[in-house]
Amino acid sequence: MATTQAVLTAEGLRYRYGETLALDGVDLRVGPGECVALLGPNGAGKSTLVALTVGLLAPQQGTVRIMGGDPRRAATRRRLGVAQQTLGFPNTLTVDELVRGAAVRGGLRATAAGPVLAELGLTELARRRVSKLSGGQRQRVQLAMALVTEPALLVLDEPTVGLDTRARRHFWEVLAERRAQGAAVLVTTHLIEESAALADRVVVLDRGRILADAPPQELVARLPDRTVTVRTGLDQEQLERLPGVLRVGREHELVTIQTRSPEDLLRVLLDLDTELSELRVQDAGLAEAVVALTDGRDDASERTREGRAAA
Repeated sequence: MATTQAVLTAEGLRYRYGETLALDGVDLRVGPGECVALLGPNGAGKSTLVALTVGLLAPQQGTVRIMGGDPRRAATRRRLGVAQQTLGFPNTLTVDELVRGAAVRGGLRATAAGPVLAELGLTELARRRVSKLSGGQRQRVQLAMALVTEPALLVLDEPTVGLDTRARRHFWEVLAERRAQGAAVLVTTHLIEESAALADRVVVLDRGRILADAPPQELVARLPDRTVTVRTGLDQEQLERLPGVLRVGREHELVTIQTRSPEDLLRVLLDLDTELSELRVQDAGLAEAVVALTDGRDDASERTREGRAAA
């Protein structure tokens, strides 16, 4: 049986900025219809990997190919749809002009813009100048420009930032349709739990190396921590002495306890405080798993809350 050609193939990528090694032998493959979330702390090398993928940088070592072609070549870039936070707009142009221009640069007729504008709810804004758009509207324009060329690979940097819940849900529905047609997706995002729900694979990058490349459920399963949340009359010292406690914190009037032995903890806790209430036990999430990997330890509890927002 013939092997399906990868949409994105990166092999042995190394890139250095002076004394700083941004990428250190990165290999990555994204297949047709696949969504891969690229996660990691600031300075992990994500921006460099994306810049190499879209042809803004040339590899110092290694290769990167889009459908077998070099992304620095114009013919290959037409197979790419890119939406990046750093991308600016000429404020004098209208929404329609921007998306029509993206279609033409991708080798399509300008009329290809119409269906995509409708798809992303931008038809009524088509004649509005970019300078008059809100942040969320600008984000949708970027997404329309990325989608209009029917790309083989979509590279999306924080694609749902600025979108409300309804618009975010609609965007992922649109993306699911494109993926069903064979488009591959490489997405970087700080919304880690959102990527857990939508990505086929999560690639965790740190200090220029890939630490993990697996389905999100598999990464979460590696971390045995649980969080017990409860309203209790026990004080901090009493809680810290309970069996299996890794860390104790407080969220307003509730106590949060990280543990790897929730059953043992709950048996003792219920004996000591018969009036406790609002008891809840939660599994670790993808944010905790990513933080654990990039911290280089199994216990991610210290940076759990931070990791949910910024890993």
